[in-house]
Amino acid sequence: MRDIMGMMGKVKEMQSKMEKMQAEMSDIHAEGKSGGGLVTVTLNGKGEMVSLKIDPSLFEEDDVEILEDLVVAAHTDAKGKAEAIVAEKTKELTAGLPIPPGFKMPF
Repeated sequence: MRDIMGMMGKVKEMQSKMEKMQAEMSDIHAEGKSGGGLVTVTLNGKGEMVSLKIDPSLFEEDDVEILEDLVVAAHTDAKGKAEAIVAEKTKELTAGLPIPPGFKMPF
């Protein structure tokens, strides 16, 4: 019974830390690039795009499909980086708790 009470205390502590971390998610920024830096996408920790930069050399009529592919690739790159940052922060937050491998937090 004592272990359950100790675990409940840890869960409450983790819950308050999770709420704080969720509030900080918009402050996390990850930058993804594609095309050798011709397209740059910046996402926040929630996966929302906060900026997009496109090199002017890509604004030619024949390059529209390439540009579209580069934007998608840069977004994918930034999203992977943002998810890695969030995963690391979550790992730090949940250290010591018996959480099953592969379990994702609800955010």
